[in-house]
Amino acid sequence: MTSHLKLAIHITEPWDFERKTGVQELGGWSVDHEDEANAEWEIILDEGFDYHGRRFARLLVSPRYVGEHLSRIFDAVVGFPVRIAHRSGDGGWHFAFAGMLSVKRHYEDKDDKEETI
Repeated sequence: MTSHLKLAIHITEPWDFERKTGVQELGGWSVDHEDEANAEWEIILDEGFDYHGRRFARLLVSPRYVGEHLSRIFDAVVGFPVRIAHRSGDGGWHFAFAGMLSVKRHYEDKDDKEETI
C-alpha cells in the first residue's frame, strides 16, 4: 500500500517569494519516497500558489548539492536543502526555486508538542 509522506517546503530563493505569492510555507505530499532509487520527488501541494501569472499545484524537488539524496530528509533536524522545479509550458520541469524540505509533523495532542523557547 502506498503511503503519503506529508512534507513542508520553505522557499528561500527567490528571496521575495513570500511577498509575491503571499505564501510563507507550502504543504503537500509525495509517494516518491517509497522508491529509494528516486533522485527527485514530485510533490502535490495541499494548496497551490500563483506566481508570475501562473497557478502551480505540483513541484519537483531534488537535492541542492551534488552527492546528496532526498532520503537524508529523515535525518534532518530543520530541513533538507533542495532545488525546486515547476511545470514549464511544454510539460517538462523548470528549476526556478531553492528552499528547504522537511517532513511535516502532526501532533494529536497539545501535550505531545515539543516546547520551543
